Amino acid sequence: MITSGTGADDPVARTASSFRSLLEAGWSPPLPGAGATLDRWRQLAALAERDLPLARLAEGHADAVAVLAELGEPETPHGARLGVWAAEPPDGRVAATPTDDGGWQLTGRKRWCSGAGVLTAALVTATADDGRRLFLLDLDHPGVRVDPTAWVGAGMAGSDTADVHLHDVPVRPVGGPGAYLARPGFWHGGIGVAAVWAGGARGVAAALVAAAVRRGPDPLRDAAVGAVDVLLAGVDAALRGAAAEVDADPLDRAGTAQLRAQRLRALAARAGEEVLGTVGRALGAAPLAHDAEHAARVADLTVYLRQHHGERDLAALGALVRERAAR
Repeated sequence: MITSGTGADDPVARTASSFRSLLEAGWSPPLPGAGATLDRWRQLAALAERDLPLARLAEGHADAVAVLAELGEPETPHGARLGVWAAEPPDGRVAATPTDDGGWQLTGRKRWCSGAGVLTAALVTATADDGRRLFLLDLDHPGVRVDPTAWVGAGMAGSDTADVHLHDVPVRPVGGPGAYLARPGFWHGGIGVAAVWAGGARGVAAALVAAAVRRGPDPLRDAAVGAVDVLLAGVDAALRGAAAEVDADPLDRAGTAQLRAQRLRALAARAGEEVLGTVGRALGAAPLAHDAEHAARVADLTVYLRQHHGERDLAALGALVRERAAR
């Protein structure tokens, strides 16, 4: 793998080291729908409460393992550090073409590739003549070039999210055309991301709770603590209910997985945004200026929540609700 740019900065190096250590210690959450989905999401949320960029990489690895299992692929080899690179903006498309020997190769630029410098392999979406496909990409191939210079913000810098350029890179197909989006686990995985957002919000809220304990009673500060507690408890309750539903119907025979996931993602995103605002107003500028850990959590969560597409995602949810009501 050829990397352009100046190399990993401190946040990237710290997150990469933590990610390696996490997987080397045997971190492996239960698969979604296998009877312990809530434990899976709680593990992701706990990581995010402590370190949101680390949770971003851990969630990607756990999602990749789940995708491979759901599509009937062999067990993940020991030592693999995986991710899922499925964003397809207009300026970041990858073409998949068959080779003369019956294989496949990828060419193009993939954007929003988290963990680009630390992963050993990634599940990558690409467009082929027969539709959108998923491939397993070995990141050690010389045709892979990582450009980390595209990410200039401080928020989520530790996630090492880069542009990845591919030139005739051989890959292994995973499932058939459309398999990545068609499987029920696509939507179960989307709730895993919501659990990470919720954990990140809890990490930001911890500064407010600590200040309330340290400074003692104050009606306005206590009101802020109460408002944040309601938000976080609401998301926790929704995750518990969703986990039970996923475990009861992992193959989505009821056809509710998309509706459930979009609701949870919208709820977690809104809660995260309200936590950021409430904590910011209650504590003022001081912790953002003088508490490096809190300032980093705020910056990380602010960026990561933008993975929810706001009104566009709400419109998609509303369309689902309307269509179901019209039946």
